[in-house]
Amino acid sequence: MLTIGAFAKACRLSPKALRLYDELELLRPARVDPETGYRYYAVEQLERARLVAWLRRLGMPLARIRQVCALDGPAAGREIRAYWARVEAETAHRRDLAAFLVDHLTGTSGKDTTMLELRYAALSDTGLVRPANQDTAYAGTRVLAVADGFGSAGAHASTAAVEALKILERETHETRDTRDTLSAGNVLNLLDDAVQGATRAVRDIATADKEVGTTLTAMLWTGSQLALVHIGDSRAYLLRDGELFQITHDHTLVQSMVDEGRLTVEEAAAHPQRTLLLKGLTGGDSVPSPDLRLQDALPGDRYLLCSDGLSRVLADPDIERTLASVPDPEEAARTLVAGANDAGGPDNVSCVVADVVEATEV
Repeated sequence: MLTIGAFAKACRLSPKALRLYDELELLRPARVDPETGYRYYAVEQLERARLVAWLRRLGMPLARIRQVCALDGPAAGREIRAYWARVEAETAHRRDLAAFLVDHLTGTSGKDTTMLELRYAALSDTGLVRPANQDTAYAGTRVLAVADGFGSAGAHASTAAVEALKILERETHETRDTRDTLSAGNVLNLLDDAVQGATRAVRDIATADKEVGTTLTAMLWTGSQLALVHIGDSRAYLLRDGELFQITHDHTLVQSMVDEGRLTVEEAAAHPQRTLLLKGLTGGDSVPSPDLRLQDALPGDRYLLCSDGLSRVLADPDIERTLASVPDPEEAARTLVAGANDAGGPDNVSCVVADVVEATEV
């Protein structure tokens, strides 16, 4: 048996922490002296104590550590992997926000005098199987959006969500500075307010059917950056220097299983529940938490927003090839939609293609 002091030294946990974990029934001593109250630990408890110490160094909450410690080795490993995937996603979001705040407060953003603008096209098609189109695609001077509705009034839900974002076309115009660039200090607040408006609009549509809802992937052009909002399994891609990057993360059951290491990417593509959403704008009582981020824009960048009727049918290399080889945004959108339909068109398919270019002198 080891005293609490010797045990603490061996497992790198303080005696104070050990007393707390005893109270929480996370790590109970092997024996407590009934007269003195001294705690004694068995050597066999060191492995569990060291696991607790390591998980605390990861920043894992005590309640989740208790869950991990109750699992066998493989299951505990999957739980740790899932926890860390979420930490990395949250850290990436905070990193983007921190970079934005540093640039904003130090005045280092927007110093490039090159004026940029978007050239864009939007296209939505019913596909070859579905009886009606529940997608909505929109591209304007400052707002790009794709929404994929579902349920009995899915078409109305997707339309309502996109219409709620169109207010940004006017508001961003009214708040621009002398360089025709939206003030960086307002962009996230404006986008968040618009998303809340979209949420309310969808709930108004879905009052009689809680299963009605829509995905929403949209971007707000500030003049030098694109602010992205995303919820659901529609996607946003960036083609930069000939290479395609997916810049959104699917909010689906199978994607969460891939993140946790329970499925491979190949298994996820054929999973029977691959379209099951974990998050979306719906008529339910829960308040959705969309992904928000800022994306720096460079001349020559090409962005694609699309519903899963495109991304589930065309492989990323096929999408990349089209975006890289068809220079006109409208023609690129038509080519992508035609490709999805040529592959069977099993779903509504919608896309927005937008190019970042140097502004034309007026």
